Amino acid sequence: MRGWPVGLALWLLLLAVVETVGFVEVWRFFVQTEHGQLLDYVALTGNSIGRARVESVVHNTLNGISVLSLTVATIVIGFIALARRRVALAVGAVLLIGGANATTQLLKAVIYRPDLGVDVERAAVGNSLPSGHTTIAASVAVAFVLVLPAKARGPGALVAALFAALAGVATLSAGWHRPSDAVAALLIVGAWAAVTGLFIVLAQRRHGGVEYGPPSTYMTLFLALLSLGLLAGAGLALYVTDDALATAVEDLSRRRLFAAYAGGALGIAGTAGLMVASVLATVHRVVPQVVPPDPEETDAAEPPTVRLHVAEGPPPDDPSERTVKL
Repeated sequence: MRGWPVGLALWLLLLAVVETVGFVEVWRFFVQTEHGQLLDYVALTGNSIGRARVESVVHNTLNGISVLSLTVATIVIGFIALARRRVALAVGAVLLIGGANATTQLLKAVIYRPDLGVDVERAAVGNSLPSGHTTIAASVAVAFVLVLPAKARGPGALVAALFAALAGVATLSAGWHRPSDAVAALLIVGAWAAVTGLFIVLAQRRHGGVEYGPPSTYMTLFLALLSLGLLAGAGLALYVTDDALATAVEDLSRRRLFAAYAGGALGIAGTAGLMVASVLATVHRVVPQVVPPDPEETDAAEPPTVRLHVAEGPPPDDPSERTVKL
């Protein structure tokens, strides 16, 4: 039986806890406080600047994200995992997609958004956190990273991060969601990715020694450093926007509004990249390159061996060496 990779399990558990706590803090500040609601509102108002230039990309992206596309993507991901003879991986990928999207829909239904007089026009809509479209895109993207062969994970993770970021920013550009909605959705997907990793490791524990594929060290570092840079830019934009909150939104300059919108977009993109980087850092150990079959199943499936020997003389004296004469 494969020994417990304690360090890996603790790291995945820590990731799940950190991202869950991150989600709670995003909800507490951006939904429950007037200060957070104001920051979100200014960023959402700034999406009108330059919207015409990106409108076609935004709507094409969002129109491609639906329940039907989620179902098709889940089937394809499961098929890829099964084609690689990884049953635990197939179940884990489906668990990630299903768990993340179910959690988002449940939280969206139960979270209460107080009307603090910030965004009067949207007050009747109620809560919009977390973003369902962002959850669909990010969960599918991360699941694809899990089922890809080792050599394709690095480029695949870069594409996954870009797709998740594009979907999140598109919801902001279209005016469907505030920045915190998309960030919260990405944190949910990250937490479920860690839980899925624990499940896969546990499911494969009965196997013997495994062969780990090469880690995607350079791509992981690239994504992590790029994402931290994006988050630093988001923090700077947040600081600039916070300094202007005393001014009514309709009186803010285009530069101030664009800075708030750009900060929200950078925050979404940075969160997406960092979340995918955290998955890429450990996926080569969560999903080993070679997993031997279960020894018990191998022994049960192996038929008894009968050795035949053609002999013309009398059988040998040693019974263990006696053969069947044809």
